[in-house]
Amino acid sequence: MQSSDLSNLKIAVVGAGYGGAAAAKALSLLGADVTVYEQASRIREVGAGIGLRPATMNRFREWGVFDAIAGVSSPSRYFEILTADCAPVLKEAWPADGEQVHTHLVHRGDFIDALLGVLPEGMVRLGHRLETVEDKGDGAVLTFAGGRRVEADLVVGADGIRSVVRRQLFSDAPPVFSGEHAYRAVIDVDAAHGMVTDDNLRMYIGRGTKVYLLPLRHRNQVSFDITALCPDGTWTPEVTKDDLLATVEGFDERLVAITRDLDMDTVNIRAVYDIDPVGTWHSDSVVLVGDAAHSMLHHQGQGANSAIEDAGALADALREAATLPDALALFQATRKPVTDALQRISRQGWSEDEIDDVFPGQKPASQTSAPAAPAATEE
Repeated sequence: MQSSDLSNLKIAVVGAGYGGAAAAKALSLLGADVTVYEQASRIREVGAGIGLRPATMNRFREWGVFDAIAGVSSPSRYFEILTADCAPVLKEAWPADGEQVHTHLVHRGDFIDALLGVLPEGMVRLGHRLETVEDKGDGAVLTFAGGRRVEADLVVGADGIRSVVRRQLFSDAPPVFSGEHAYRAVIDVDAAHGMVTDDNLRMYIGRGTKVYLLPLRHRNQVSFDITALCPDGTWTPEVTKDDLLATVEGFDERLVAITRDLDMDTVNIRAVYDIDPVGTWHSDSVVLVGDAAHSMLHHQGQGANSAIEDAGALADALREAATLPDALALFQATRKPVTDALQRISRQGWSEDEIDDVFPGQKPASQTSAPAAPAATEE
């Protein structure tokens, strides 16, 4: 699209998470008039650590925000996979992207704060809970709780796994329970029982459980994550310290000790969900990005990275295509094959025998496609 067309484009982004904030930054650099509408009254990202891949960091460099992200993250050269008793399985460098070879490990809260911090003041409007979205063909209309209506030439649905935009316009299929729980906490390096001595991610694989140690050197902390099979699909299940200890039975005693020392009030506990691939991500004036388009399990560590890549690809497509509908079609054609594959691979987290331990004679819906292979990283 011509620069004059882009500068006249009014864009409404629904959701101020990774995908929404990144899309707002990338699209605003095109000269478009961008406003982000977030349902929360304040931004508070819970959870623990993630890894921002070299390609993702290069997007930040392209947008002029590399230093803001690097300043709250720790550069890592490689990751390791080990057995439950710390025998090495794999040690591999992160896939490089040009001259960028580091994956940057960052706390989720620090990351979203840094992303939002590079947006112009007033771009993000909090307390806007979306109720309806109408595609008018040459534009769209958003209606928020309380009756406020917003018209835009383009609506970017970045409203997460339970996306209102996706459900109303593209797919009303519900999220799919993976048969797993994720237990995540951030601890001081001194509480890691000597297991963290550098800036590289390590994953320990036992039967039905994966334990991640993701260093956050910029905080002098460590993200300690347990992913374990469990048939309870409650979004925020009730879990005790004994339940956590049972998941790490047979692991190296230092990992057991870290678990035993956890303050349960600081542990983020979630059942793990994703969505099935969505057939179409866009209409003429509405498009999905990030988890709204392709929420995936965290086994490949690609959820946040995919959202950032979506933002970059959407901006690229708007710059390259002749019309807005053509740009949205180009965006989908560029990104959907990639994320379809990542969704499929990310579901391959456990062996047939392990699944049968938790779901005797059946499989959770997310595990119906293929037997599992161990995965490399945490998202």
